[in-house]
Order: sequence, then structure tokens, then C-alpha cells
Amino acid sequence: MSKSPNLNAWHPASWQSRPASQQPRYADPAELERVVAALSRLPPLVVSWEVEALRARLALAQSGEQFLLQGGDCAESFEDCESDYIAKRLKILLQMSLVLLQGLKKPIIRVGRFAGQYAKPRSADTETRDGVTLPSYRGDNVNRPGFTAAEREPDPQLLLRGYERASLTLNFVRALIDGGFADLHHPEYWDLGFLRHSPTRDAYQRIVDSIGESLDFFESMSGQRVHAAARVEFYTSHEGLHLLSEQAHTRYIERQKRWYNLSTHMPWIGMRTAQLDGAHVEYFRGIANPIGVKVGAGMSVGWLQELVQALNPQNQPGRLTLIHRFGARDIEARLPEVIKAVRDVGARVLWVCDPMHGNTETTAGGLKTRRFDNVLAEVEAAFRIHEDCGSMLGGVHIELTGEDVTECVGGARGLTEADLARAYRSQVDPRLNAEQSLELAMVIAGRVGARRRTLRR
Repeated sequence: MSKSPNLNAWHPASWQSRPASQQPRYADPAELERVVAALSRLPPLVVSWEVEALRARLALAQSGEQFLLQGGDCAESFEDCESDYIAKRLKILLQMSLVLLQGLKKPIIRVGRFAGQYAKPRSADTETRDGVTLPSYRGDNVNRPGFTAAEREPDPQLLLRGYERASLTLNFVRALIDGGFADLHHPEYWDLGFLRHSPTRDAYQRIVDSIGESLDFFESMSGQRVHAAARVEFYTSHEGLHLLSEQAHTRYIERQKRWYNLSTHMPWIGMRTAQLDGAHVEYFRGIANPIGVKVGAGMSVGWLQELVQALNPQNQPGRLTLIHRFGARDIEARLPEVIKAVRDVGARVLWVCDPMHGNTETTAGGLKTRRFDNVLAEVEAAFRIHEDCGSMLGGVHIELTGEDVTECVGGARGLTEADLARAYRSQVDPRLNAEQSLELAMVIAGRVGARRRTLRR
């Protein structure tokens, strides 16, 4: 195991002295340098006090007072930067948070995997089709999904376009929320058209009615409007993969005396880039944002312990979120030892379950998919294992979309592999559609609520 990074002499470009995996190779370094310099002069997408507000809320989630719902696309597309698509993604996250709020009886922290999720890690640098080998598609921030040499060539100008798309997306989300789109007094406005025919609709409607009646009752008794129900806080996240881009968005905030990545509120490190002596860990250890780390079956106990200590040496509450992704098959064997390993070094972390990545499989026809039953089984096992170990699951991390896609099999309508071809749109990983996402939230809320009622007896 490599030694943990030196905790001294950090600056936004210090990662460049370390091995950097998953970075594209650009044909024109001078053009890349010009683009990165231009990015560094553009206004930030988020501000430091929003970042600090999220960190404070994540600290509350660590102690069980709040719950994190983190969700969105596996990889955003520039083409999806349109009002209807953005609104649908926001709607399904709001619907899920409403269900979880009613079932868990605690505030929900809403974090979207969007406004910057434009780069993706790949298992190989190249892709071969019919004897032709080209660079792998690494997300719209890097190259294009079409399979031609020109489309697969990494293009620095796409970094500027990604900034523009992230800015437009975040601006529209802020406008929706500020305009009352998330008002709990009117959750019926969040409905998605095809949910009218969903088996989950009646259960969702009962939740909507219950919350509406509760607000009406309180406001009638008190004579005051519950203003906190009229607007929700919403935060963004993405995988901090393309390090030159992340560096360009890193600013020193004088009043805070700290460096912040102001392209997002909560960046995370994936399994493929979490090497202790690697560039990503070096970069992440120096920024003040709350950060996430994906933890999978390939991460040893010692590796995890050193990561925790390197990324949060002061053991700051709300700083570090560990997002475990073992799969329904391996979670029983691996999660208890991971919980113990973190406890043994006295680290304070927020535990979050990602039930998507460990449950990916490929059909006979070559499509990647996930089975809803396995996704649900991993979430349920995570709640139970944390409770058995004296720990606490404080959130879920879901790849989802507000569209009526057919990418994951199962769920209330019983999608099969034969259904996948009807509306399989993802360029990278399969996502839960809106109906499956809402169903997952309902099952989580129902079973956690039932467990809480049982403990009270």
C-alpha cells in the first residue's frame, strides 16, 4: 500500500506532480492551456456559503438528524440541456424527497448529479468496433459519442461548452426553485404524465394529501404560513474526474481562508481514481468542499483507512461521505468489515448506499442493465447491516432520470429484457426511470417507517 499524501504544500495544481488516471490525451496542449486559462477567469457556478451550508447539513445527516438523497444521470449530455428535461429530473428528485420526508420523518438533503456530470471514467482507453479502434467516449466534456475519428478526438473547446451547459442548467434549477416550483403546499404540480398509469400513483397521492392536510392544519391553527415548506435547498454534485477542469474552477476565498471547487457543491472520487498516491486524492485533499468517495469490493480495508485519514485528517463533521457500492451479492460479506475499519480509526463519516454500480450486468444482446430487485435488495441490506453494526445509513445515491426510459428491468410494471429496446437512451450506464425511482423511495420510506414503529412498541 502506498503511503498517504504529504499533507503540506498543497495548491490547486499540486496534483500534476502525481500519476493521473482517466485523463484524456489532447493533440494540442497549447489550445488546452488556453481553454483552462479561460475557464479560470469565468464566474463560479456555486458560492462558498452554499458549500458550507451543505457541509453543515451533511454533518447533521451523520448524526441521523437528516437524510441525503443524491441522484441524477450517469452522464449528462449537452443535448439534454433543455427546460423540459431539466424540470423532469428535478421533479422526480422532489417527488422522491417528499416520499422520504413523510416516511423517515426527517429533513431530506437534495443533491442532484447534474450541472456538471459531463465526464465519465472508462475501463479501457480505446473501443473497437468491426475492426476499427478509436478512443473511448469519455463524456461530452471530452469528446463525442459518435464512432468516428473526428468525434472521438478529445476537444478542449468542449470544456467551455460544458461550463456553459452547467451554468444554464443550474440557472434554470435556481429559477424554478425560487419561483415556487418546489413548494410543498402544491406537490401535485410535480406530477409526471406517465405516472398517471403507474401502480405507485395511488400511494404517492396519499402521501401528497397527507402532507397537504398537515400543512393546512398547522397553518390554520397558528395563523401563519410555513415558509420553510415553500422553498427547498438544492445542491449539485459530480464526479471530479477531469482534473484540469476542476483546477480551473478552484478559487481561494479570502474570508474563509480556504480553497473551494466552485463548479459544484459536492464533488466525489470514483473507485478508478482513488489511489492514495494519485492525482485525484492529492487534488481533493486540499479543497474545502464536502466530498464523497465511492467504496467498492476492490478497495481493501487498509486502503480505505488511509484514504479517510488523508482526505479528512482533522475529522471534520460533514466533510467526508463514503458511498458504498458492493452489489446485492457482496454487501453482506463486505460492508460489516468496512464499517469496522472506519470505526477503528475513529473517523466521522456519512454512510451512503449506491445500489446501482455493483448490480450492473449485461444482457445476451449486449445491453447493460440493472435489476430493480437487486437495487432494492442492496438498499434494504445496507439499512439492516448498518443497524446491526451500530452504525447508521444516512443516504442513498441513485442513477436515475425523469424520463420514461427502459434501461433497468423489473419494478412495478415488471419490465423485462425484451422491453429494454423500447426506450434505451443512456450512452453509458442504465438508469432507473421516474416510476422505478419513485417506487424505490416508497419502499425505503415504508420499511424504515415500519421498523421505527416496531422499535417503539
